[in-house]
Amino acid sequence: MFVCNQLSQLVGQTLKNVVKPPLQLTLAIIKPDVCKDPNRLNAIRNMIKINGFYFIRSLITRMSELEAKDFYSEHKDKFFYWRLVSFMSSGVISCHILAKHNAITEWRQLMGPTKVYMTKFNEPNTIRALYGLSDTRNATHGSDSSQSFEREFKHFFPDFDSDKWFAEQMQHFINGTDIEFLAEEWIHRLKR
Repeated sequence: MFVCNQLSQLVGQTLKNVVKPPLQLTLAIIKPDVCKDPNRLNAIRNMIKINGFYFIRSLITRMSELEAKDFYSEHKDKFFYWRLVSFMSSGVISCHILAKHNAITEWRQLMGPTKVYMTKFNEPNTIRALYGLSDTRNATHGSDSSQSFEREFKHFFPDFDSDKWFAEQMQHFINGTDIEFLAEEWIHRLKR
């Protein structure tokens, strides 16, 4: 019986090492109020990296009012829409395509709920609790579904082909082989 248990544990451990779950992509945006302070921006990026996310693409940019209106068009009938558009077009933002198993859910958990005041009490170790100032100036944005990701990333990374990434690169990231991190660009990539 002891030998069977050891064999079962060995097989189970081997399968864990061989059968690794697929990765998922999500869009992360670090908002203008955070980007004004390089220390806070880097603290959030490091938090993302420490939590096991790969940075597949990164970009520092600024949204025009028109781009912000288009990006947040699903909220156009909500009371906060114009405040959000004005805020998101007020300064530079840091945009990232992140990869991880269950990336959308994991990123949303790391961000924390949008209601900053309650988040500071209920989930004090999340990004929004630590760096958010209000429900609009809540430090970060993240895709809420795979469909949202497919729509959202094209605003910032129109040349990125997610199907090609899944087909050609995902397995390397799953295995963690031949991957390097370029700190100046905030991206992980296949070693060249």
